[in-house]
Amino acid sequence: MAKSGIQYSKIAEIKGPLVVVDEVENAAFDELVEIQTSYGEKRLGKVLEVGNGKAVVQVFEGTTGLSISQTNAKFVGKVMEMPVSEQVLGRIFDGLGRPKDDLPDPIAEKFLDINGSPMNPEQREYPRDFIQTGVSVIDGMLTLVRGQKLPIFSGSGMSHNVLAAQIARQASVVGTKDEFAVVFAAIGVQYSESEYFRRSLEESGALKRSVLFLNLADDPAIERIITPRVALTVAEYLAYEVGMHVLVILTDMTNYAEALREISAAREEVPGRKGYPGYLYTDLSTIYERAGRLQGKKGSVTQMPILSMPSDDITHPIPDLTGYITEGQIVLGRDLFRQGVYPPVNILMSLSRIMKDGIGEGRTRADHQEISNQNYDAYSRAQEVRALVGIVGKAGLTDIDLKYLDFGDVFEKEFLSQAVDENRTIDETLLLQWKSASLLPKNELTKVKDKFISMYYKSTQ
Repeated sequence: MAKSGIQYSKIAEIKGPLVVVDEVENAAFDELVEIQTSYGEKRLGKVLEVGNGKAVVQVFEGTTGLSISQTNAKFVGKVMEMPVSEQVLGRIFDGLGRPKDDLPDPIAEKFLDINGSPMNPEQREYPRDFIQTGVSVIDGMLTLVRGQKLPIFSGSGMSHNVLAAQIARQASVVGTKDEFAVVFAAIGVQYSESEYFRRSLEESGALKRSVLFLNLADDPAIERIITPRVALTVAEYLAYEVGMHVLVILTDMTNYAEALREISAAREEVPGRKGYPGYLYTDLSTIYERAGRLQGKKGSVTQMPILSMPSDDITHPIPDLTGYITEGQIVLGRDLFRQGVYPPVNILMSLSRIMKDGIGEGRTRADHQEISNQNYDAYSRAQEVRALVGIVGKAGLTDIDLKYLDFGDVFEKEFLSQAVDENRTIDETLLLQWKSASLLPKNELTKVKDKFISMYYKSTQ
């Protein structure tokens, strides 16, 4: 590592968000650099590449207004660190972790490298234990489990930010007195959206157990690379050193990937799919894999990254690669959104891969998995019948087909749909699932044991 404070004034090139410094000795990858302008302004950057006496520095605040002749680069001799302590709770920061709420810097107990330390796979614990979000479709059919990575795939203009704010306000661990915190990172969002998140958490009182990082659309794109890492550093501290259960919400990861593409283009790297760098998968995994539980540690980090799919294309590189790294996905459907259903979750395209380990007796209720499977199966059949109506009309349907048609409507209106500020308990959610299933004759409930049918089935015949 370079000695602290070595200053170089030989700037070879400024290109996009990058500054190339000449005649550099002993610089290290990821080292922090202070870029100083002729009029005294300081900007932060980090070393991306070193070799042949040159160092390529990525400037977080952008290179606008910098000149080759009047810019100095001071190599600090350490990596970028985030000051952490329990005082970060209830605070609002910008994308680089600087206070944005007109309050002084929180007093730091320690400074942590924002790139985190890799978790030893041997020390990882399997994600278990149910997190109640208060949103029926998630709790009932796409259950979020402590230590899981469960992304939300959305499209532009859909209600993913409203859903993100609702989950941040309502999420809790049921049946324990364990402390629960939310770390919310907004990446490249509009000012109106950032204000919505801030106000939403403040007015509900959820801000006191939350940490908010806001990187706005008019902030330099390069800052977006840092925002999720700073947020996860705080989350890891709260989880593994303070012992809290932390839910991290990152919105919108598409903006993060765009910033990555911008740096890649400036470095003239060979582009991969759709112009994104070939290491997009590896880079995303350095963020998503910072979730989980560790043996011997009380806390946990659970992640809900949100990404808006360009052109609603689920095969686009960002959702495609995200799906490989994470444990399932919640997909928002454009058709349901147009019909005014909130949250517009397309259940047939969504999946929570480790739901089975976080539900059942002692966690939610013994019938949870089976009634969820039954609703999934019935909703799938209802969609087939709807397609059939378009061909043969309602007159061509059998009695049982008509019952499935009714099921689909009630399921969407009563179970899927809920108010933005409605916080349903898991018991209320399961009651609604049984209410929908009870529209069908008992002999159609092939996924549920008879003992549960006799306990919960309400005949509507």
